[in-house]
Amino acid sequence: MPAERGPARPERREIAPGLSLSRIITGLWQVADMERGAPVDLDAAARALAAYVADGFDTFDMADHYGSAELIVGRLMAIAPAAGQRPTALTKWCPTPGPMTADVVRTGIAARQERLGTARIDLLQLHWWTFEHPAYLDAMKELTRLRAEGAIGEIGVTNFDTNHLRLLLKHGFPVVTNQVCVSLLDRRACEALGPFCAAHGVHLLAYGTLAGGFLSERWLDQPEPLRIGDWSKMKYKRFIDAAGGWELFQELLRTLAGIARRHGVSIANVATRWVLDQPGVTAVIVGARPGEREHRADNLRVFAFALDDADRAAIAAVTARMRRIPGDCGDEYRRPPFLTAAGDLSDHLDALPRAFQAQPAPHRGGRQLVGSGSVWEGIGGYSRAVRVGDRIMVSGTTATHGAGELVCPGDVAGQTVYILDKIAAALGALGGSLEDVVRTRIYLRDVGQWEAAARVHGSYFAEVRPANTLVQAALVGDYEVEIEAEAVVA
Repeated sequence: MPAERGPARPERREIAPGLSLSRIITGLWQVADMERGAPVDLDAAARALAAYVADGFDTFDMADHYGSAELIVGRLMAIAPAAGQRPTALTKWCPTPGPMTADVVRTGIAARQERLGTARIDLLQLHWWTFEHPAYLDAMKELTRLRAEGAIGEIGVTNFDTNHLRLLLKHGFPVVTNQVCVSLLDRRACEALGPFCAAHGVHLLAYGTLAGGFLSERWLDQPEPLRIGDWSKMKYKRFIDAAGGWELFQELLRTLAGIARRHGVSIANVATRWVLDQPGVTAVIVGARPGEREHRADNLRVFAFALDDADRAAIAAVTARMRRIPGDCGDEYRRPPFLTAAGDLSDHLDALPRAFQAQPAPHRGGRQLVGSGSVWEGIGGYSRAVRVGDRIMVSGTTATHGAGELVCPGDVAGQTVYILDKIAAALGALGGSLEDVVRTRIYLRDVGQWEAAARVHGSYFAEVRPANTLVQAALVGDYEVEIEAEAVVA
């Protein structure tokens, strides 16, 4: 049955007291792509976005590196109140990992406030490049203080997997959103992350829903493109290839087209509706190029129909034959295969500051040491890790942040995540990685909590499969788990 005339305005969801979002958020990352050719007229772009606000698409997502996106929304926020409508601004701060002092964090957020022309950012989202550098916890502490002071309305994160989102929540940080890639091509968030978010009150904001426009009639029964002109399509063509290639993608499009015809909607509507129906998903982010292509009328039809069991079964029959996108949510930015517009990010990641630095051991013939800054290393006379030849040995490691802060008190899973990141950082400082690990030993205060530790261990070492021993032990202090590791660098 064809869909009836769509609603006048998009659905909304409240994510926190006083803060509601359109369930279709207008994403502005393509502003950076537009500016590759010529500068964007900021005032004209703001007027173009004012039409979105008038139609109820009043929620805009941007970031510090999306070209002039923040400046455009800043001008929009200056003119929209005159019409009685205030847009909702979601922006991201993507700092280079390093010491996250109060000054560093406040300077980064002040720049967002200045560009947006507002004293209060509705939702500030933190992106962190590598969890092996633990200073994201220090950044979150300062963001929490800024929230208490009123400079930030709410705090979100982007591209955090289930392990690290859980760590933040168990450590007490007030995270209300997590922005990750979710689409019919990339269903990783539908596995553990979505149900976890639904159970813990965290709202998933899904980007990549339309695969940069590939999930549309425009590409139905079309030959595989040999040259791609914009960053968005360069990125999502990599997802198509990773999921099974162009022919299987065409089969997905034909299936979506049949469902769309039955409901009297578009392929994009069906793809968007499917994502909105997934556990934990509060909103999808649909990209816009201000002053160029607009799809507001079509997007409204997403809320005028529902997928039935037959629709979902037809879609599942195709997606079951697609390859799973490798890794967990956000891994496309952190490890191969790098499914980004720029492709391989190895050089970028290798250039990031390390959490630890190796030092030569005096008079020890090439032995290298790593210290983590713990006061006990000096008192007890030991190193966090030692490399001798091609062997690296990592001391028993606890979830100690900085000089002595316990991470995730009482939570075995959260502490295990932090510990394994810390071990990875120590290995990296000595020229190794988790892939080089040949043995781990896990010491638990309560052996009844073995499964929580084992599942996290498995998420890090599923492909490496080192030798492992898990025992119950009387641990010092309030730690729930301690882990040591040995590696042989190929």
